[in-house]
Amino acid sequence: MSSSINLTEGSIRYTLVKLALPIMGTGFIQMAYNLTDIIWLGRVSTSAVAAAGTAGFFMWFGAALILISQVGVGVNVAQCLGRNDVENAKKFITNGFQLDFFIAVLYSLILFSFRHQLIAFFNLDDKDVIEMAVNYLAIIGTGITFHFLNPVFSAILNSSGNSLTPFKINTIGLIANIIIDPILIFGLGPIPKLGINGAALATIMSQIFVTIIFLITGKFNNNLYSHVKLFEKPDINFICKIVNIGIPPFLQTGIHAFINMFITKIVAGFGPVAVAVQSIGSNIESITWMTADGFSAAISAFTGQNYGAGKIERIKEGYKQGIQILGGIGILSTLLLIFAAEILFTIFVPDDPDAIREGITYLRILGLSQFFMSIEIGTTGAFNGLGRTLPPTINGVILNALRIPAAIILSSTAMGLSGVWFSISMSSIIKGITLFVWFKFASKNLSSKKLIEKS
Repeated sequence: MSSSINLTEGSIRYTLVKLALPIMGTGFIQMAYNLTDIIWLGRVSTSAVAAAGTAGFFMWFGAALILISQVGVGVNVAQCLGRNDVENAKKFITNGFQLDFFIAVLYSLILFSFRHQLIAFFNLDDKDVIEMAVNYLAIIGTGITFHFLNPVFSAILNSSGNSLTPFKINTIGLIANIIIDPILIFGLGPIPKLGINGAALATIMSQIFVTIIFLITGKFNNNLYSHVKLFEKPDINFICKIVNIGIPPFLQTGIHAFINMFITKIVAGFGPVAVAVQSIGSNIESITWMTADGFSAAISAFTGQNYGAGKIERIKEGYKQGIQILGGIGILSTLLLIFAAEILFTIFVPDDPDAIREGITYLRILGLSQFFMSIEIGTTGAFNGLGRTLPPTINGVILNALRIPAAIILSSTAMGLSGVWFSISMSSIIKGITLFVWFKFASKNLSSKKLIEKS
């Protein structure tokens, strides 16, 4: 394993930051894929942005499905490495990829076969938006398998302490996307103008490129995943252990995606501009949760390895220092979204004053919850590292579900569309507080004896 880090020894803060920074960079790269599409599509039309945003909810649900293997493999590999059990780590990787590939192919078939029905759910009134969204989903659905594989490659390397390699590889993929995107959207020479279809094609082509580089790098550096035997008989015991850990994060994110689909249905009642604002605003807000996700993944890998090694106090101190850093990030994000809202939104739709005006409102309302959202995401990483993925799921599902009645009630008042944004922001604040308190109580029950017995 090249460039691996033993997370059970050394300075905690230095170890967390060194591990988290490349993961954060990788997260920003994933965010940049979406932002690149939206920036270029914003030059096409607000309708194109609305179409991509609508179809994007099914990418979000796909990201939830990825978590079954991504989190399940990542946590088990980290704990195995903490116990110096490399052989079982390899078995988790092989079975995790088999599971991930099966889910990816099945989801790809569903997206392509039912693309019309899936987009029809949103009851969009604009025929052009509907047609663009259906076409976008068809292309994304065809190549989504590669989108499933890459996060699992990253999770394996992150769990071994090597977060730099995924960052480098995903950076190459982003550069490819930045180059291909405008060429396919607007056309160049013999290449025809493809519009929103070009954005979808560029995303898929970039993901395929990233998968190829992961495979080549793995063979060259003899990484753990280079020993994967995709076509051997799956081991049901390892599959079950992966699923047991991966299902709760999937449920949390998947249900969250469905909830936001209902929220979008409410938003769609205010017109295509409102849908575009939600799509652009959530991508701008992802500055916070992509950063927090990086530290969350680092906390998860750190906790997982130390859990395997039975180092309780190091787990608690690692969480404390990680949350301190995340709190600072959350405060900075709040200031950015509130005071730079107009500048940020104008980047994406410079010629649409209605979208800019509503976008400023969106960012300022969501800005209020950034600190608490950062705490929730970081605490989720700590729970995941312990293999306890259920508490974040319970917290997230219940409070996210409450967004729907809150959005309906608040949007029917004089607040209008702002009421929808407030329903999202308020639930994020409550989620952060609740999960933080939950982990504090849970961590008191940890003991070295229990960890050793469990391992």
